[in-house]
Amino acid sequence: MSSSFAWPSDTFSSSPYFNNRGLNGTAQPIIERIHSHSRPIVSYYFPKGVGAHHYGERHPMKPARLTLTNELVFGYGLHNQIHNIYDVRSATREELEVYHDADYLDFLSRVTPANQSEMRSLIEKFNCGEDCPIFADMYDFSRMYAGASLAGARKLCAGTTDIAINWSGGLHHAKRGEPSGFCYVNDIVLAILELLRYHPRVLYIDIDIHHGDGVELAFYQSDRVMTVSFHKYTGDFFPGTGKLDDNGYGAGKNFALNVPLLDGIDDNMYLTIFKTIIEDTVTSFRPSAIVLQCGADSLGSDRLGAFNLSIAAHGECVNFVRAFNVPLLVVGGGGYTLRNVCRCWTYETSVLVGVSIPNELPRTVYDSFFAESQWKLHPPLSGRVENQNTPASLQRITISIRNKLRYLQGAPSVAMQEIPPDIQGFLKDEERSPEEIEEEIGTALAGEQRTDTSIARNEYFEGDKDVDHDSPPTPPPSRAHRSTTRRGRGRSGRGKVRGRGRVSSASVMDDDDDDDDDDKSPPPPRRTTRGRGRGRGGKTRGAAPESKRTTTDSDTPNNVS
Repeated sequence: MSSSFAWPSDTFSSSPYFNNRGLNGTAQPIIERIHSHSRPIVSYYFPKGVGAHHYGERHPMKPARLTLTNELVFGYGLHNQIHNIYDVRSATREELEVYHDADYLDFLSRVTPANQSEMRSLIEKFNCGEDCPIFADMYDFSRMYAGASLAGARKLCAGTTDIAINWSGGLHHAKRGEPSGFCYVNDIVLAILELLRYHPRVLYIDIDIHHGDGVELAFYQSDRVMTVSFHKYTGDFFPGTGKLDDNGYGAGKNFALNVPLLDGIDDNMYLTIFKTIIEDTVTSFRPSAIVLQCGADSLGSDRLGAFNLSIAAHGECVNFVRAFNVPLLVVGGGGYTLRNVCRCWTYETSVLVGVSIPNELPRTVYDSFFAESQWKLHPPLSGRVENQNTPASLQRITISIRNKLRYLQGAPSVAMQEIPPDIQGFLKDEERSPEEIEEEIGTALAGEQRTDTSIARNEYFEGDKDVDHDSPPTPPPSRAHRSTTRRGRGRSGRGKVRGRGRVSSASVMDDDDDDDDDDKSPPPPRRTTRGRGRGRGGKTRGAAPESKRTTTDSDTPNNVS
C-alpha cells in the first residue's frame, strides 16, 4: 500500500465519531465503584436484546428507549454505583400462568406477522389491533420484561437486594386474558404475586399518565395489595377508568385509591398532592414492600401525554418513595418521547443509587440524538399545556382519599401459614441457577430464630420477654365459633387473580360487629397465637407445630415462616 494513500472524504470512517459540543460541556463518568453495604443494595435488570424489538414503524411504543436509557446509565458511570447488574432469563410459561389464562398464552406464543391472516378470529377474540399489534417475537419480548420483574421480586423476597430496577417492565394495562394499551403480559401483577409469598402487604404506586387499570383490576378485592394511581381522567382518556369513587370491592374496599387529574398539572401541584397522599397511605397501610411504576408519559411534551412535569419533579416522586426504606421494586411503563424517557429513567437511576449527576450528558454513540437539546439531562418541558387543575379540586381529592384511609382501622395482617411453594419448584432443577436455588433455601429458613413480642387488645403482657409459655392450652372452638370462622374464610381477598395454590391467599377478616362483642366479654385466657385484634387480623387456619408458631400484630408485618 502506498504511503500517500488517504481515505476518501465521503466515507463513514472519515466522519467524527462524536459530535462537537462546543461550549456545552460533557459529563465525565463516575469511576469509583460502590463499596459493599455502604448504601442500600441496588440491583439493575436489563434483559439482553429487550430494546431491539419493534412494534411497528408508526407505533408510539418504542422499546429502543430502553437501549438509550442503558447507554446513558453506563455513560454516566452509574453502573459503578450499582451493586448488581443482571441479564436475567425470560419468564417461563409456568410463571406467566400464575396470573394469565392458558389459552391467551397459547395465542401469544403461536401468533406471528406471517400467520396473522390465518388467526384472524383469535386476534379479534383477544382484542389485538392497532394499539396491540402483532409483531415479530412479541411473546419473547413479553417473557423478557416479565422475567426481569420476577427476578427483582425474588431478590427482594430473599433479602439480597433493597431496591430492584427494571426499566423494561411496568406494562400495567395487560389483563388476565387479553392485551391492552401496548401491554401483552402484566409483569407488575406477576411481581406482586411473587412478593405476596413473603410480604403481608404490598403497596403499588403508579405515576404514569394513564390509569393503572390492569393492576387495580387484579387486586380489586384484596386487602393485602393497595393500589394508588395518579393519572389523567376525563372519562374518555385511555383507558377511561380510575375515577375518584373507584375504591375496591369486598375485602378490598378502600384498598384501591385513584387520584384523577386534569391536563397541565405542574411540578408544585403534583408533588404536593403526591407526597401528601403517599405519606398518609404508607402511614395507614404500613406496606412491607412497594412497587413503583414510573411511566414517563406524565412528563411535559410527551407524545401522548398532557401534563407539565419536569424530569426533576418526576424523579422527586421516586426519591420520596425511596426514603421510606421499604423493599422497593421500580419499573418503567409509558413514555413516548424517546429523548425524554431515557433521560428521565437515567436521572431516576441516579436518585435510587444515591449519587448526583451533572446536567450535561455523557458521550455515547447516540450523541447526535440529543443535539437538539444541547446534550442536557434536564431540558425545559413545563408550561406547554394550560393547567386545568385548581387548588380547590386537589384539596377535594386529598380529603376524599384521607376519608377512605380512615376506614382501614390499622393495617391488615396475615394469618400464620406455611410459605407457599415457589413457582420455581414446578420447573426442572437445571432451569434454575445456583444463585436462585440458594436464595430459595435461604428465604425458606428466614425468621426461624426470630422472637416477636406483641400486645393484642385481649392479652395480658408481662414484660418484653413474655411469650406466654405458662399459658394453658387453648380450648377447641365451639361449634358456633367454628361456623363464624368458616364464614370469614369465604372472603379470600384475592380479587381477579386466579387461585392456583401457588400464592398465599389474603388475610381472613372478621365481621365488623365482633369488635363490640370483644369489648363487652371478659378477656380470654392468654394464648401463644394472637387475638382477633381490630377486626382485620387473620386467623390461623389450623394447629401448627410449636416450632413454627409466631405472633402477629395488626400493626406489625408478620415474619412468615
